[in-house]
Amino acid sequence: MPRRPRIHLPGLPLHVVQRGHNRDACFFAEEDYLAYREWLGEACKATGCALHAYVQMTNHVHLLLSPPESEAVSRLMISLGRRYVQYINKTYRRTGTLWDSRYKSSLVQADAYLLLCQRYIERNPVRAAMVDDPAHYRWSSYRANGLGQPDSLLTSHVVYSSLGANEADRLANYRSLFSPELDTDAISDIRMALDQGQPLGDARFIDSIERATGQRREIRPRGRPRKATLEETGPQDQMSLDV
Repeated sequence: MPRRPRIHLPGLPLHVVQRGHNRDACFFAEEDYLAYREWLGEACKATGCALHAYVQMTNHVHLLLSPPESEAVSRLMISLGRRYVQYINKTYRRTGTLWDSRYKSSLVQADAYLLLCQRYIERNPVRAAMVDDPAHYRWSSYRANGLGQPDSLLTSHVVYSSLGANEADRLANYRSLFSPELDTDAISDIRMALDQGQPLGDARFIDSIERATGQRREIRPRGRPRKATLEETGPQDQMSLDV
C-alpha cells in the first residue's frame, strides 16, 4: 500500500520523529549531541521553524515545531540530516546511511494536544528507564520548559505561554503536568498518529485538515502489538523500544 503524503501546514505544530537506521544508535558521544543541537538551531533559523520541544535519544530524535510554510520542515530535516550524517561518517570513519529513509510526522491540535505532546516527548527518557525524572536528562527541552534554564533552540508556543501570568507560575504549572503518568490511551494515540502520518486532534480538527488538504485523514484501526519485556530484549536494548 503506498504511503500517504505527509501533511505540513503553515503555523500548525508538527510532531516529528526520526530514527536511526534499523533503530541503531545515531548518537555515540557527548560531542555528537552537541553537534546535532548546534545544526538544529541553525536549521530552525534558516527555515523559520519555531521549535517548542525536543529530545535526543540514543537512537532517535523527537521534535515539536511550527513551520512558517508547508515545505519548511522538509527542508529542515533534509539539511540537518545530511549535515549530521556527514559529520558522523567522518568522525567515526564509517560509510552508509545513518537515519531511516523517511521521518515520521503528525500535525498536532495546539489547544488540546500540544502540551500532551510536549509531555510525551520530554518523558521519553523516563519511559526508556534511562532516568527517573525528566529533569535528570540533559538532552531534552524539559529543563527549559519545566525549570526555566535558558535554551536558545526553543520558541515558546502560545499555549505554553498561557500557563501562567509570569515565568514562575508558568514553570510551576508546567511541572505539575508531569506529576501524573501519561495514560496508555494517550500514548497509543500519539504513536498511532505518528505511525500513520495522521493528525493528532479531535474530530473537528481532523475535519478542518481534510478540508484544507482535500485528503481523507481518518485513523486506520490496528491491533495493539505485544509489548516487548525486559527479559526478551535485555537491558542493553531498552532504548530501542518505541518510547
